[in-house]
Amino acid sequence: MGSRSFDGGKATVSGSKHNKCVILPANESVVAEALEKRNQNWTVHDRVANDLIIQVGDSSFQLHKLAMVSKSEYLNRLVFQRRSNGAKDTLPKIQIDNFPGGSEIFELVVKFCYGCKVDLTASNIAPVHCAAHFLEMSDDLEQGNLISKTEAFLSFVLFSAWKDIFRILKSCESISLWAMKLQILQRCSDAIAWKACIDPNLFTLSEDDAISLNVLENDAENLKHKGVAENWWFEDVSCLRIDHFVEVIKSIKRKGVRSELVGSCVAYWTAKWISGPDNLPKHLTHHLLRVTTESLVRILPEEENSVSANFLLHFLKLGIMTRINSELLNEVEKRIALKLENCRVSDLLIKNYGNDDTVYDVGTVSRVVEAYASSMLKNPTPKLLVVGKLVDGYLAQVSRDAKLSVEQFRSLAEALPNDARYCHDNLYTAIDAYLKAHPRLTEEERISVCTAMAYHKLSQEGLKHATRNDRLPVNITTRLILLEQVNMARSLTSVGSNYQRTKTQAIIRVNRCVENEWMTSRNEIKMMRKEVENMKMQLSELQICKMQIQRRAKGCLISKRIFGSEHSVA
Repeated sequence: MGSRSFDGGKATVSGSKHNKCVILPANESVVAEALEKRNQNWTVHDRVANDLIIQVGDSSFQLHKLAMVSKSEYLNRLVFQRRSNGAKDTLPKIQIDNFPGGSEIFELVVKFCYGCKVDLTASNIAPVHCAAHFLEMSDDLEQGNLISKTEAFLSFVLFSAWKDIFRILKSCESISLWAMKLQILQRCSDAIAWKACIDPNLFTLSEDDAISLNVLENDAENLKHKGVAENWWFEDVSCLRIDHFVEVIKSIKRKGVRSELVGSCVAYWTAKWISGPDNLPKHLTHHLLRVTTESLVRILPEEENSVSANFLLHFLKLGIMTRINSELLNEVEKRIALKLENCRVSDLLIKNYGNDDTVYDVGTVSRVVEAYASSMLKNPTPKLLVVGKLVDGYLAQVSRDAKLSVEQFRSLAEALPNDARYCHDNLYTAIDAYLKAHPRLTEEERISVCTAMAYHKLSQEGLKHATRNDRLPVNITTRLILLEQVNMARSLTSVGSNYQRTKTQAIIRVNRCVENEWMTSRNEIKMMRKEVENMKMQLSELQICKMQIQRRAKGCLISKRIFGSEHSVA
């Protein structure tokens, strides 16, 4: 067991499991024989009668003026103010409101003033230190007064055991204003940041610390792959209340910790406390949730790769739900939009939690894609095609959701400009998957789903599949078949065919279909498909015939050259 002495009076610090300090005043004006508690009333028994009552909350303390005012400038001032105002009461009563730590901490102050031993621990040092400042118990009144003693022990704890710093922060939750005023929060945050930046083996560990960091020594290979060595402090920091967590993150950022590590810590805290609306802590009201979300957005590192797109999407969803400040919301939105070019489909998958909602939140993704499209109008990028492919892949993933509405699907499909897709095969795949998962759609709804698809941008394979797809609307299938007829007619013409009637009539039929929105029956579509197949067969035959003619022509040319050569020799 180690010990530490503080100047100005008797004090020792225990080196056992938790840091502990026993303090006594340097001088005892009045020594109490006993301190008795009955219900909420405290009485100090001594040979001299009590001549002061102090009310702290619901508790009443019957004390002696000399013992209290000799160490407290605050009480001294109140007592003599009453006397100056002509108060005649023989047992003056002082009401103290908003005393740091309440009656439990005031009891420790009373013990100190009467020369009793006071146990200071990491769990009570902050409120006792605040109480000493509240009562103005400085060394100006008496050397080794309570402020100096608590300051010495507080400084010792902050630079010793890791876990004790968090016990101090926990005790500050009920005295936040005083803890901020006296910079206890700042000092704790700086101590955590300092220790988080160094090897955990370089500072003294208490038994609890050793347990929490045991993995660092026993599973080196696991650490190497999972990166635990860098984020060993995440779990402890994630237990902090939001305002304390914010202060710690600010201190860590000032220490120059890598932005990726800071972002991961924020994500860790968020996942622990705000994993979804169904898992929110009961005490977290809507207002507190909004304030918490805004606080987290403000402390996010600004570096591009400090947090993932998926985490930011969850943040954006949370921000929309809690209606955070619009500027902060737009900031998150823009950050995700800038990341789209490097995203995968899995990065965009964020789940909904309501029973009536789609499995994945398509609305939030649509909002981000629209923000990206708007930014592209000002600053065009060659990676627009990459984002187009990403959106089509995402549509294919979410299209199987039975609760995904036509409007939601169409809104996302049309969010990007026309030049975002060089080929529409991926979009067609998503549309086909949506139609397959929603067989009860009306013809108008099917047409609406297909609006974003440009038929002339389908590949030969895509067009071939689409012309045989009975899930597509009738008029769109007709257009696709007629388009294939035009392509066939052109191919026939290119190989020297005289099928001018087929080509001309096909073009006329496509124009009529587009201009008059002509709807045809399934039987007519089958006939048109058969006609296309016949044209393909004819085209194949013509191509074979063309190849044969070309071979014959080539053979004749060779023969002619040989014959001419022999004639010259003769």
